[in-house]
Amino acid sequence: MKLKDFSYELPERLIAQNPAEKRDLSRLLVLNRKNDTLLHKYFKDITDFFNSGDCLVINNTRVIPARLLGEKEKTGGKIEFVLLKRKEKDIWEVILKPGKIAKPGSRFVFGEGLLKAEILEIADEGNRIVKFYYDGVFEEVLDKVGVMPLPPYIHASLEDKERYQTIYSRINGSAAAPTAGLHFTHEVFESLAQKGIKVVEVTLHVGLGTFRPVKTENILEHHMHKEFYSITPEACDIINKTKEEGQRVIAVGTTSVRVLETSSDESGRVRPGSGETDIFIYPGYRFKVVDALVTNFHLPESTLIMLVSAFAGKDRIMQAYREAINEEYRFFSFGDAMLIL
Repeated sequence: MKLKDFSYELPERLIAQNPAEKRDLSRLLVLNRKNDTLLHKYFKDITDFFNSGDCLVINNTRVIPARLLGEKEKTGGKIEFVLLKRKEKDIWEVILKPGKIAKPGSRFVFGEGLLKAEILEIADEGNRIVKFYYDGVFEEVLDKVGVMPLPPYIHASLEDKERYQTIYSRINGSAAAPTAGLHFTHEVFESLAQKGIKVVEVTLHVGLGTFRPVKTENILEHHMHKEFYSITPEACDIINKTKEEGQRVIAVGTTSVRVLETSSDESGRVRPGSGETDIFIYPGYRFKVVDALVTNFHLPESTLIMLVSAFAGKDRIMQAYREAINEEYRFFSFGDAMLIL
């Protein structure tokens, strides 16, 4: 399978620079795999496509202000860190630039000295393992000196930082938002409850894969990086019962898909646990748990467009994306949504 098979041309004006005025007023393209239809709706209408007894699976991760702008301790050279993964209490894996000034032993200062860092070692693909020094509580210091790591294709400043969080985010740890969940409002959840639709939470901290495009021409040679996930026994019980009763499990976002498919056995039963997943889902994959998917429109040649192509079929996805472009949907993190049934 070639990388170019997952490419498409997107006018730059369709890359959403700001979130919708109200979360659930983003548009919703509904792709039905059974009858090959596309419907144009608004996200507030999404409950119309769910049935009583269905189970919606959401990712409760919360984005941390993971972007740090600072300088080298002795020379004043500018540096940028993005926190990726906590290895232990004060030791993190980060991506940074410029790498040439970040050799092991180098020290950096952020927030006029509120936070300091020392490079311990060079990790895979040029990442660094660093140790942080500070007074007080790390998360509180990070709130003062860090900024939200918006994707590089978003050039506008974000006035309300909570718009890059889902309304149900509560477990700190992501370097990027699980963006399919950004459309949900309290009104949508009330509608789901009234219709008898169950909602369960899983956790996957969005990390390195978001920042690393696929570069290998043969996609099977692509190396997925590991991300932390967790799923509780209670969540597993509800999901497994839903499947046993012949109802649908609807994943909100590719991150929820990855947790569910990582946690399942060959029969489709999900098992509780936590750990790291590097599951790579591309066309040909047999889904064991997920019956429907809420997702955003993804970058060309990304692992995310490969995952949705595996779920709906590459030709169907490319047709849907062409339709969305013709209808001037908004794309990527702050863009509109798809529901794949």
